[in-house]
Amino acid sequence: MSIRNARPPAGDDADSPALTAAQAALAAEHAAVYGYGALGGRLDGKRRSEASAAFDGHRASRDALARAVRDLGGRPVASDAAYALPFAVADAPSAVRLAAVLEDRVAGAYADLVRAAEGPLRGRAAGALREAAVRSARWRGGNVAFPGLAERAAGADPAATAPVEAAGAGGTR
Repeated sequence: MSIRNARPPAGDDADSPALTAAQAALAAEHAAVYGYGALGGRLDGKRRSEASAAFDGHRASRDALARAVRDLGGRPVASDAAYALPFAVADAPSAVRLAAVLEDRVAGAYADLVRAAEGPLRGRAAGALREAAVRSARWRGGNVAFPGLAERAAGADPAATAPVEAAGAGGTR
């Protein structure tokens, strides 16, 4: 669930803000797909169906973003092989908490893409931001005032909002 600096390979130093933001959103989608795979087995019933739908939605968004990155002239950032979770996911409540964190982080990446992009990409990013905010509210049982911006707020709990690092890249938490 690494939402790290997702830059294309060296040599692409003149990336546009839209390409940089699209790469970061793609990295967030890679992380969300991984995270939903990790938490899905801890849920059952309606929550498991919601997680499955979110997993499918993030996979579709990931694929669309990879196309958008190519359309912007970039090479899509690859998924990491594994990610360190921000906390142990041992039961349904921790799985639900992880799902909300994933959606908040994806919303943050899409908020940046909305700011950086123009035209149809901006519209798609705004739609993805809305979807992530709705899923986050469902998982959390309530919403936040500014989806995608809450983790950037002063005084936010760093343990709840810090980026998740790729396993092996920055150690495990």
